[in-house]
Amino acid sequence: MHLTRRFESAAALEAYAAELSLFARPGMVLLLKGDLGTGKSTFARAFIRALAQGVEFDVPSPTFTLVQTYDETRVPVAHADLYRIGSVQELDELGFDDLMASHVLLVEWPEKMLDERHPDRLLIELSGSGSHRDAAITARGAWEQALARNAAINTFLGLTRWANAERRFLEGDASFRRYETLHLGHEAAILMDMPARPDGPPVKHGKPYSAIAHLAEDIRAVIAINGVLSERGYSAPKAEAYDLAQGFAVMEDLGRKVYGRMMHQGQDMAEPMSAAVAVLADMACREWPHEVPLDGQTYHVPPYDVEAQLIEVDLLPSWFWPHLNGNPIPTAALAEFEALWMELLPLTQLGHRVWSLRDYHSPNLLWLPHRTGLNRVGIIDTQDALMGHPAYDLASMLQDARVDIDFGFADALYAQYCALRKDDPSFERAEFDVAYAILGAQRATKILGIFARLSKRDGKHGYLRHIPRVSRYLERNLAHPRLAHLKRWFDTHLPAARREAA
Repeated sequence: MHLTRRFESAAALEAYAAELSLFARPGMVLLLKGDLGTGKSTFARAFIRALAQGVEFDVPSPTFTLVQTYDETRVPVAHADLYRIGSVQELDELGFDDLMASHVLLVEWPEKMLDERHPDRLLIELSGSGSHRDAAITARGAWEQALARNAAINTFLGLTRWANAERRFLEGDASFRRYETLHLGHEAAILMDMPARPDGPPVKHGKPYSAIAHLAEDIRAVIAINGVLSERGYSAPKAEAYDLAQGFAVMEDLGRKVYGRMMHQGQDMAEPMSAAVAVLADMACREWPHEVPLDGQTYHVPPYDVEAQLIEVDLLPSWFWPHLNGNPIPTAALAEFEALWMELLPLTQLGHRVWSLRDYHSPNLLWLPHRTGLNRVGIIDTQDALMGHPAYDLASMLQDARVDIDFGFADALYAQYCALRKDDPSFERAEFDVAYAILGAQRATKILGIFARLSKRDGKHGYLRHIPRVSRYLERNLAHPRLAHLKRWFDTHLPAARREAA
């Protein structure tokens, strides 16, 4: 990709640098060429400061140190000035290869020694004098994708009242789903950037994992699910504007009072958690559509069927077993594992079906104390909702994988839920207890596999610290008499002590 841009002021150049920082991730290389005084350092400093997300610190020129690293930024960044480099050997001494793997690498004077073969590179050649600067831009790999996506975002926003909003990174993975905050005066909104999900490799019956597990394919799921939740009086973010084909939406900003953050800060969660339980009890008493009209189309809400549940529990033998044991699971142990789940999971297909949001837990619940009743609970990350058993979301909430939920507190909330549904003709306590234990065990089993996969495949080792907590939840669920045979399998092959030491 080749393009040119003119910047009429230093502020305009800095704004463009900040915009590009929204897509930065480790392994990307940004090369800045130009004569002295053309704005290379201006661009570099603005890019680094934008990655700092409001944290103030000095960004000195690396002219004499050659390389300055910043590990406190949203993405680690290394800023290099190669003007004084005399040989390629000096680069080796600076550890450039390692920096390129772990940081965004920002290089001034790259022509002094760096070749331009890096697959994910952005070359910006600056020229001009006085107040304006011209930039010749060449993008490859991930940077080419980022620039194309950024241009599409600006076109989309240009058709809304947020055309001149300040964009700030919020969270996400640039390869699939990202979020930014939009600021316009005293107003704020969320930009959701969710292109269609690419298919992964086939894992079973020629289908990718995402298709079997019924993960959302594109932004239609968000607009459809949130639209119905909002219409029914729940605090899911409303969409002010969207583009289904491109995968963009301007969403209501529900604030930052995230349950998980409040828990880590030691805030009193009795009222927020009680309100979140009440939301689930209310949802369980309603009828939910299998199909949602959407801009002349129909969004189909898939079932949380046994096939989807099985592909999720298969994450444990596929990833957690080798993580713990260093070798693949034996064929006999795997066959017994799958047979035991095939006995249990059909029990969760019985009775009243509701929308199971699948991610109803502390990272995706927000406290809105200025609202009333059920509206005090903000609900995000709804795109993977399925038609399922109401016990699943209650287990997600009371057996939170990322924060400790005191067992006594969880039991009291469980009792509250059952009391709220005691007059519901679709609620039968004994059946619900069994489904809750099975789905809680299914979810914990899945998460053990996910956290091991995140460590092994994606290098995100921090998730391993949550394994002891998830293992304790699993053990509680396995204590139900209906799960006795599955408990025996875990006690034999993956006992609690070994799991928690993983």
